[in-house]
Amino acid sequence: MTGYFRHIGEVLKKAGIQVTPENRREIDKIIHEVVGVEYKNCPATWRAVKSRLAQDEACFVSALKAAWISRR
Repeated sequence: MTGYFRHIGEVLKKAGIQVTPENRREIDKIIHEVVGVEYKNCPATWRAVKSRLAQDEACFVSALKAAWISRR
């Protein structure tokens, strides 16, 4: 789980999401949801995240932020 977190730290920071041991799983589920990949399929999720970042990072950051806020 969350092996790709080390690669997207700045993206999460831009989305206003602070990763803690307590919220890692919730953030991971949100990321899977945002990219439309079944939870726990991390390789497919990472591919989708990389693709979304390459296409439009700002849009991906906004989607993460919105999903995070809606769960608060």
